[in-house]
Amino acid sequence: MILAESPRRQRVTKLVSWGHWFAFVNIFLALVIASVFIFSSPSPNSAIGTLYLLSNWFGHIGFLTFAGFVIFILPLCYLATNAKVIKAAASVIAAIGLALLAFDALLYNRTGFHINFSSTDLLRSEAQTQISQFGIQQWGYLLLLFVIWLGFQLLLANAIWKRMDRFQQRKIGMLVTVFFIVCFVSSHAVHVWADAALYQPIIKQDNMFPLSYPATAKTTMSRYGLLDLETYEERKQLQFAPDIHQIVYPTEPVYCAIDIANTMYLIVQTDNGNGLELDSLNLNKTNNYFTNASSLDALIMSTLFGVPEIYFETLTQERPVLMELPEALGMPVAIHIDESLPTSMLNDYRQAMENTGAGLHIAFLPASKINAFLEDEKVDFEKNGLIIATGFATGAGAQRGTLLTNLDVKADAISTEDLAPTILNSLGCNAPSHYYSTGQDFTNPQRNWLVSTSGERVVVIHENQRIEVLSNGSYEITNIDNGNRSNAPLNVDLLSRAIKQLTRFSQPH
Repeated sequence: MILAESPRRQRVTKLVSWGHWFAFVNIFLALVIASVFIFSSPSPNSAIGTLYLLSNWFGHIGFLTFAGFVIFILPLCYLATNAKVIKAAASVIAAIGLALLAFDALLYNRTGFHINFSSTDLLRSEAQTQISQFGIQQWGYLLLLFVIWLGFQLLLANAIWKRMDRFQQRKIGMLVTVFFIVCFVSSHAVHVWADAALYQPIIKQDNMFPLSYPATAKTTMSRYGLLDLETYEERKQLQFAPDIHQIVYPTEPVYCAIDIANTMYLIVQTDNGNGLELDSLNLNKTNNYFTNASSLDALIMSTLFGVPEIYFETLTQERPVLMELPEALGMPVAIHIDESLPTSMLNDYRQAMENTGAGLHIAFLPASKINAFLEDEKVDFEKNGLIIATGFATGAGAQRGTLLTNLDVKADAISTEDLAPTILNSLGCNAPSHYYSTGQDFTNPQRNWLVSTSGERVVVIHENQRIEVLSNGSYEITNIDNGNRSNAPLNVDLLSRAIKQLTRFSQPH
């Protein structure tokens, strides 16, 4: 006796089969969208790193998409009785899911972090300005774009449903499943090895994809006694090195025009002494200026190059864009370094104190000589640009000083690395500052945080907090106003983005 399947069972079987094909097609759409993460990240520069990247790309994105199908769509195939309702609901879910993935990819491309609960505050603060500029037309375009994307999903769902008989004859489901499982498992297995060996071309990919939590040697191999945790931790502590051996500076050729008739003065105080009499100059004053250099030479380098002292050793044979570009365009550049200062940095560029005239003047002076320098130079504050940065204390680490200028300060916080891009932009250079600096123009800031280094510490300043991270991974959060330690949780996404900004000139070994 042959028992035929009930109509409901037949319908459920067809819906489940349809759901698998619908998920299969959307996996490839998700892979295309997720390629943005790959193009937004540095190349692994090794064969193993590239193979891991490909397997992680296919395995992780395939897993995320199929997991979404299992959680949100598959239960509907068993609960609902109307195929049209199932297809419509699945199309809405797929459209929203892939739209979120696309938004996350664009966010990662611009900022280096993903959408999650710890990044919501930072995302809101940085997107507020752009969103406030949206009018009805812009919101209408976004809504229309989503409607078009939803319409595409509906067409896709119906097209697959009409061709189910043809698709069911194709026996590729097992091969596709095996392929994605192999990619998923092998990527985690390779990451365990890379984590144990601290292989950077793979370890640096940990934050590339959203919701990525690769298996580590610490949690996997140590369970079976295959990893010496003490040795592992010691080696891991050495991964942050204060010297970088391979860099590209600048990352792109800097092409721009400047007004060589302008005159700009940058004066950097080289001690923490008092005695400045500048109140009569009516300069804009901000107390949120931070200098993080741990030595005088590092202060000079950070000022001229616009990068933190982590690049100090590598840049000793390079010329800063702040000097090279104006000189190449015919603007005189004079470096004034007080003879009494204990530094040999840029001896070739040291100028006599009486060197005056139009052009770019950069002076490194103790507090006691700044007033005399201004008088000798006969600076016309109404015609010439002027920046005076104070607060440096040798060996003291991150210091809060004062910045005085006749420029229009708009940044919430300013660092030494911001001086070079601000000066070049003020002289008329419109080339992107990230080509040659980790800082930004403080008259036109693009972010509300800053990152630098002090010795072997990574320093991030954001919303009245100073986050200092040591090479062993420990961190300390301090309230800038009162100097007290804060118990606030570490914003991992902000730190990840800051590290990406900090190491933009470094190249993997």
